[in-house]
Amino acid sequence: MSSPSSPAGPPTRTTARGRPPKLDPDRTVATALDLLNEAGLDALTMRRLAEAMGVQAGALYRYFATKQDLLTAMAERMLADRETRTPGGADQGGWAEELSGLARALRAALLRHRDGARVFAGTHSTGANTLGVAEALIGALREAGFGESDAARAMLAVVSFTLGHTLEEQAALGGEAPADPERLRLAVTESAFPHLAAAAPVIAGGDFDAHFEFGLRLLVNGLRTLEN
Repeated sequence: MSSPSSPAGPPTRTTARGRPPKLDPDRTVATALDLLNEAGLDALTMRRLAEAMGVQAGALYRYFATKQDLLTAMAERMLADRETRTPGGADQGGWAEELSGLARALRAALLRHRDGARVFAGTHSTGANTLGVAEALIGALREAGFGESDAARAMLAVVSFTLGHTLEEQAALGGEAPADPERLRLAVTESAFPHLAAAAPVIAGGDFDAHFEFGLRLLVNGLRTLEN
């Protein structure tokens, strides 16, 4: 994770005649993601983005009426480089493996960007990349015989679990106040919290891959009880 950039932002690219490149939605989103990775979500403002692109802040509103609109476009772009289905998943491991692969791919896409889960949370994009994830999750279950309602709710559960886990993971590892495992160890005494004290090494260990896989396995096993 890179350190925060200077208030002026990265150097503005120019054309051969010294003018900034033409403003367009794709370049705006790409620059916003660059700033996100450099300085984090709290430092990403429309003014700072405009400075990085060499334009007036008002020019950005031609394509994005609000910052939330920009975040939605950024969330959609974050999913652009991932598979919407696990190749051969249904043949190799059935719906459970395909669903698990999609959840892992979603988590990986969010982790590629600083504060990626915070950007994605609450955006409700209707772009092809975001809808493709939902389509693939629901499709894997419907093709396995799950009804529409169960498949839809299962998709929501998988996405909510993956997003919530990744939010906590990124906050613990690189947020404004990263988690301090020693603080938990000192607070959890055997006399006051015997069960929590016994489990503290796992809770404070920071093995987020293991935590994610355990939770994902619980979801899959729960869904197995609904199979026809």
